Amino acid sequence: MRRTLVLFVHSSTFLNLIIYSEHITSRLEYISKTLLGEKVVLTDSKENFLDHNGAKINYSYNHIDHEEFQIKPHGLLFETEIKQQQINCFNWNGLKVFFKTNGDIPFDIFSAAFYLLTRYEEYLPHEKDEYGRYSHSNSLAYKENFLQQPLVNLWLKELEKVSGYKFQVTSFKYIPSYDIDIAFAYLHQPLLLNLYGFYRDLFVGNFEKFVERGNVYSGWKKDPFDIYDWLNDLHKEHKLNLSYFFLLAEKRKGVDKNISPRKKAMQDLIKQTAAKNEIGIHPSWQSGEESRWSGVESPELKKEISVLQNIAQHSITKSRQHYLRFTIPQTFRKLIEAGITDEYSMGYGGINGFRASYTLPFYWFDLEKNETANLLLHPFCFMDANSIFEQKYSAEQTAEELQHYFDVVKSVNGELITLFHNHFLTEQTEWIVWRKMYEEFLEKNFSNFKQ
Repeated sequence: MRRTLVLFVHSSTFLNLIIYSEHITSRLEYISKTLLGEKVVLTDSKENFLDHNGAKINYSYNHIDHEEFQIKPHGLLFETEIKQQQINCFNWNGLKVFFKTNGDIPFDIFSAAFYLLTRYEEYLPHEKDEYGRYSHSNSLAYKENFLQQPLVNLWLKELEKVSGYKFQVTSFKYIPSYDIDIAFAYLHQPLLLNLYGFYRDLFVGNFEKFVERGNVYSGWKKDPFDIYDWLNDLHKEHKLNLSYFFLLAEKRKGVDKNISPRKKAMQDLIKQTAAKNEIGIHPSWQSGEESRWSGVESPELKKEISVLQNIAQHSITKSRQHYLRFTIPQTFRKLIEAGITDEYSMGYGGINGFRASYTLPFYWFDLEKNETANLLLHPFCFMDANSIFEQKYSAEQTAEELQHYFDVVKSVNGELITLFHNHFLTEQTEWIVWRKMYEEFLEKNFSNFKQ
């Protein structure tokens, strides 16, 4: 029987774990510390490994010590180039795994996790979707049907059982987040746009919207997209801390339909929100246009961050890309250069699930440079627009989906981040059922929950 050792990961308690490898590479160092904690000791000395009084993982091809736990390498972590990998999935204790080896577990968990977390496959040639993004249909997780699982976290949980070691990770945490693409439906929008809307609604017989627009403009009714007081009250009731991401393109163009940041109402909204909640930039589509992104710098991105900082009167270090359009490694490098330290785009814009198969924050590893970057990625697994428009779910189906993500993330003590939009949570006829669904989700899971 192996000795049971308690390992405290992500805590201030000393982590008594050593990993032996004949080659200590930046890839191995990155993934071992990401999965097992910063205080994991890596060594290429057999003597130090044998003398260690604590948990031992032998990451090599040959046995060294009868007390060790051996994980045989696949080889990915000893490479420096980026190349097509041969991947054949199989089942291990009810979970999909790949990079088969024959150690104390039948696969190289470090290499497999590295492949998923670094988004290795996104560096390889692939087709893009209609928005120029890496499509989920290209991914191993989608093809092998584990996209809805935080697979790496589940691997680690299973590793506890078979190794005899206990890994204590952070407690479950929920972060509701909101992208403010269009802060107001009618108020503060360009006059010509509203005039066009009046005549369009009248012409097509959409009398409900025609009357609504008139009531808002006459002051008889609140703008339907203005749900910010409701959101604040809702999260205060359930003691939840939330994050807002504001789209602040200088020019209204294409999918950048935000209210101008020059508008006093927009500035007031940002100031009021920043006083109570975490806020970040929602870089516009225009800031992500490849034609504008020469070299490392992105002038449009820096300008939008500067505008938000000047309004909020504090530094802005968080971001989430508009339409979740980003390209690895270019986008992340430009965010770092612009002063962003925390990024919240790690999810798909066409389907819900775990893009990196992981549900805790982790630092980005730049594969081309083979180094860990100073950009903390916060993966999300649920976005309302995916359920509504891409997956074409009903509110009832979405409630089940959202509950699944809550349950599975909670089971691995992960961090659940959901993405909603203010204009899909209104009291308008077509959206009221989604608003009620979200209220019921929070009531069910957080009425007596303490984070």
